[in-house]
Amino acid sequence: MKTNFLVAKTTTAFALLVFLAVSCKKDNKNATGSDDGGGDQSGCTVSKADAESIAIFPADNPWRTDISQAAIDPYNTQIITALGSYVIKADFGSGLWEGAPIGIPYVVVCGSQTKYPVTFRGNDYDDNYGDESDAGPYAIPLTAPIEGNGTGGDSHVIAVDKDNKVLYELYNASKKSDHWEASSGAIFDLKSNTLRKEGNTSADAAGLPIFPGLVRYEEIGKGEIDHPIRFTLEKGNVKPAYISPACHKVGSTGGQYSLPFGARIRLKSSFDISSYSATNQIILKAMKKYGLILADIGSNLYITGAPDDRWNNDDLQKLGRIKGSDFEVVKFN
Repeated sequence: MKTNFLVAKTTTAFALLVFLAVSCKKDNKNATGSDDGGGDQSGCTVSKADAESIAIFPADNPWRTDISQAAIDPYNTQIITALGSYVIKADFGSGLWEGAPIGIPYVVVCGSQTKYPVTFRGNDYDDNYGDESDAGPYAIPLTAPIEGNGTGGDSHVIAVDKDNKVLYELYNASKKSDHWEASSGAIFDLKSNTLRKEGNTSADAAGLPIFPGLVRYEEIGKGEIDHPIRFTLEKGNVKPAYISPACHKVGSTGGQYSLPFGARIRLKSSFDISSYSATNQIILKAMKKYGLILADIGSNLYITGAPDDRWNNDDLQKLGRIKGSDFEVVKFN
C-alpha cells in the first residue's frame, strides 16, 4: 500500500530539507500553534495541552514501553551498516513552507464534537483503502487543518477526543461542505490495547496510529517525551513485512538486513547529549528510552512531529549531527 506516493513524499521531504538548511527561520504566523484545540462543539474550551493530560494507551501498551534495556537484534551490525551514513532530520518545525505549516497537524476536541461521515475514495495521489478503514463517523471538525494544507503529499488529518479518549485519523484527506473524503482512516480507542486487524492499514502505511509517535511541543513543556518517535525510511531500506504493533506492509524492497514496519531503533546509551539544547535533549532522551518506530515509507531517518510556532528551526537542525551509526536495532529477529 501507498508505495506509489514515494516520489511525491520524497520530493516534499527534500524541499523541506532545502528550506530548513537555507533559511531556518520562522515565516508567517502558524495557524496550528499552541492554542489550537478546535472543533464545532458548543460550550467547550479545549487546547492542545489537553491531549497531554490523558493517557495515550494503557501503561502496558507498546507505545509506552521502555526499550532502553531490550536485547539488541542479532543482525544489528548489518542493518546499522546500511543506515549508518544517513542523518536524523526533524520533519517538523515553525513557520510555513510553501504556504503550509511544517509537520503533521492535529486538533484536540471535546466529547461533544460533531461526528462527520467519511467517504473513502481514491484519487491521482493514492488508491481507495476503504475496505481496510474504520467506517466512522469521525469526530473531526471540518475546520481541522490538513497536512500540507491538502495541496499535495499525505494530507493527514488528526483529531484527539480528550473526553472519550478516542483518536481519529485520516490519510489523503479532503474536506467537503458536510463530510470528509479520504483514501483511508482509522479510529483508535486510547483506553485499549486492541490492535487493528492483521493486514489492515490505517492513516499510516504500517497500520499504526500517527498521533502517539509525533514529537509535540507541549511535551517539551512537560520535560519528557514518553513514547517512541515515528520515523521513515526509503523503500529500499524497509523489509516488506511488519511486526507488532504494526499490522500492515507495503511493496517495499528491503532485504534480509533491513527493518520491517513496527521495528525500533534506539539511540545508544553512550551517545553524549550534553552539548545539545534543553529541547533537543528531551527529544534525544526519548530516542534512548523509547526509540524510533518505523511507520512509513519516506526519506531516510526523518522523524515526525507537529508544527508549532515555538519550535526553533535552527536548533532542530542540530539533530542532523546524529547519524544512523549512533543507533542500535532492538531485537525483532
